[in-house]
Amino acid sequence: MTTQDPSAPAATEAPATPPIVGEMPGPDIVAETKPADPAPDIGALLKRAEDEAAELKDAWLRARADIENVRRQAANDLARAHKYAIERFAEDLLPVKDALESTLAAGNAAPDALRAGVELTLKQLVAAFDKAQISELDPAGQKFDPHQHQAMTTVDSAQPANTVVQVFQKGYRLHDRILRPALVAVAKAKEDAS
Repeated sequence: MTTQDPSAPAATEAPATPPIVGEMPGPDIVAETKPADPAPDIGALLKRAEDEAAELKDAWLRARADIENVRRQAANDLARAHKYAIERFAEDLLPVKDALESTLAAGNAAPDALRAGVELTLKQLVAAFDKAQISELDPAGQKFDPHQHQAMTTVDSAQPANTVVQVFQKGYRLHDRILRPALVAVAKAKEDAS
């Protein structure tokens, strides 16, 4: 192992001198530049965001107006449907009215001719009811049903208790809804004589 004399000058050390202005910078010196802007086009970004917000607001306003138009149209359609719901049924009843008026206009018609005209008119009315799906409730002899019948009285009868004995007025049903219950007399339960 060789040791160097600490008093001997180093052969490879260069004297430290400050760099001279104008010379080429060394590898560890960076040339000065303007400080970097973190958002170089903040004005352009703001403008783009404002434009996008304006477009979205416009689209929202249009969608809101469309929804309001649809809601208004639906309300008009519903009102029209309620107003003209029976139009077809009314058209089917017009011939019945015409037949009744022509019967009344016939002054000296024979009773048989009047009866035939009334029967024809009744057939037209029944056909109009069938088209509208209005069915007749004639519950004579059936068990009393308070959902379809209205009991006017109870009577003594040989039929079982709660049986419809007499129909005062027929009832009518539209599809599955009762338009008018049948007015009936119902058989009483027999009392035991003890």
